[in-house]
Amino acid sequence: MSLLSVEDALARVIEKARPHGRTERLPLHDCLGRVLAEDITARVTHPAFDNSAMDGYAVRHEDIVNIGAQLVVIGQSAAGHGFQGEVRAGETVRIFTGAPLPAGADTVIIQEDTEKLSGGKIRTLFAPAKGRHIRLAGQDFVEGDIALAAGSVLDAGRLTLAASTSHERLPVFEKPRIAIVATGDELLPPGSAPGADQIIASNTYGVAAIVRENGGEVLDLGIVPDDEAAISAAVAKAQDAGADVLVTLGGASVGDHDLVQSTLLSRGMVLDFWRIAMRPGKPLMVGELSGMTVLGLPGNPVSSLVCALLFLEPLTRHLAHLPPRSRMTTARLATPLPANDRRQDYVRARLTVESDGSLVAHPFARQDSSMMNVFAQSDGLIVRVPHAAATSSGDPCNVLRLR
Repeated sequence: MSLLSVEDALARVIEKARPHGRTERLPLHDCLGRVLAEDITARVTHPAFDNSAMDGYAVRHEDIVNIGAQLVVIGQSAAGHGFQGEVRAGETVRIFTGAPLPAGADTVIIQEDTEKLSGGKIRTLFAPAKGRHIRLAGQDFVEGDIALAAGSVLDAGRLTLAASTSHERLPVFEKPRIAIVATGDELLPPGSAPGADQIIASNTYGVAAIVRENGGEVLDLGIVPDDEAAISAAVAKAQDAGADVLVTLGGASVGDHDLVQSTLLSRGMVLDFWRIAMRPGKPLMVGELSGMTVLGLPGNPVSSLVCALLFLEPLTRHLAHLPPRSRMTTARLATPLPANDRRQDYVRARLTVESDGSLVAHPFARQDSSMMNVFAQSDGLIVRVPHAAATSSGDPCNVLRLR
């Protein structure tokens, strides 16, 4: 099986995955970042009545055409406490922002454009246009209007609008369920004291963070040894939980101790591909098992995270009905880079901002796929296409931003 390009591999991953239609109705406070499953129609009209946009005086415009007009203040209208009478010739009502416009009034003159007189009167110092400073009933939305369309990603503004339309719960798509299992006899959980031939399992935490950040629900299946029965039991647990995706960490190659692929094949997985022309992350496995997408990530931490960013992030967003996320930007190289070979290279780098706002990428000298410290210090990955020519300082480059 020949090496696939990153682009072809991603296209195949997305093409075969089908977003589910499961929905749930959640309280507004739990809907941030979720995707609407249905159109939301307004249950009320907003504003429900003509109201004032400013603090001032509600008047009949014909009474203030001439600057210096004197009006008698007959009452006040405040938010939640409207004036119940009617404004007639020569009269005005003190009005506050958000308060109902009294009957008979058609304009609001702001308080700064008036002068208080004795005897409960005011004098006008300015003549606003008719209808000024009034919010008309229904100018925002009317009962029955579609306020939010299905597929909308719920953010602060859209949640506020949903609340304004008098919805306390919203129909949203359920999060896709992403099961994650780490494999390897050498792995121990964080907090353990590893022996001479053991290491701390770290990949799950970064991969799970990428899933959660992109709208997925994580089912952590823990660590299983290099044992077919144990791996098979973990796969069965993912299937029983209704996982949309099973992510395996390590063991997906074809060495004597790499049992993930063979175990999955024995359970009926249809293998699509398992090698990609990229560095780090060449031994990435993709398949399908009874409707569940299988994504086998490499065991090295950096390879695992790079592959998760390139493939699991867009897959999770696709299944969550979220729009694609673009991490790509451009920068200038701070140092030269040698010619690249046949694999697409992802070079860890720090990013700095010049005085003109342009980005400069500073590649780290050491790029070993086991060095998570370098990855954690990196702001982005310089993307070098297969067979890219050697570059010089100042040359432009494409960067996949990490943060």
